[in-house]
Amino acid sequence: MKNVRRLVEIEEIVEENPKVKTFLFREKLCSKAKPGQFLMVWIIGVDEIPLSISRIGDLCAVTVAKVGEATEAMHKLKVGDKLYVRGPYGNGFKEVEGSVAVVAGGVGLATLLPLIKKLKSLNCKIDAFIGFRSISNAFWIDTLADTVNGKLVISTDDGSLGVKGLVSEVFREYIENFKPQYDMIYTCGPPAMIRRIFQQCEKVGYKVQASLEAYMKCGIGICGSCCLGPYRVCSDGPVFSNNQLAKMPELGIYKRGSSGLKIPIQ
Repeated sequence: MKNVRRLVEIEEIVEENPKVKTFLFREKLCSKAKPGQFLMVWIIGVDEIPLSISRIGDLCAVTVAKVGEATEAMHKLKVGDKLYVRGPYGNGFKEVEGSVAVVAGGVGLATLLPLIKKLKSLNCKIDAFIGFRSISNAFWIDTLADTVNGKLVISTDDGSLGVKGLVSEVFREYIENFKPQYDMIYTCGPPAMIRRIFQQCEKVGYKVQASLEAYMKCGIGICGSCCLGPYRVCSDGPVFSNNQLAKMPELGIYKRGSSGLKIPIQ
């Protein structure tokens, strides 16, 4: 059933910032998804794209940054308009007990918020390091303040909100200076950021679960469009462990385009 496209109606749209919107809808299978899973969302007449589930429950959601043709078309939709969804797909995050850190870059936060809420319900101590390009790109600051029960650090590349600097550098400085004991690091964001976070965690011995993004066509492991190293992001992931990330030398350096060719990441 999850591989069948299901029609959903948009019940609410929240403009998080000028380039990010959250679309809320009701769908039975989505309501049972695990944090970290994703949907293949068909914007009718435009394209089908993978989107992480940013809210799980009776009312589900995807949170979308306007970055290309499909997402621009989605941003033009209104309450009452329809979408088709397939999924949920992917393995999702594995929850642990104890003390964890969450590191998010930009709209990668959308993937991690359901996890933060689930970990809080399990009485985990959660530190969160959240990075945006600037204050105009920020969203969910109040939600994070209400949800994160440990240290919350907001950073921006230009210093317009919170600490100035890349979130990966802010995280590196924190773990080097304070040497916190974490049972798991969860991360999602741009591939270059994830590469740096992974390298930092390997250096100090932290376990990592990283949710990766990649160009996808099928979402079920057939077409090979989303291959990284020996893995298919859609069906083997999108969440990967230390051992798996170590087998992806191109992570954060190259990505695959619609033709399947490797494209250098700027």
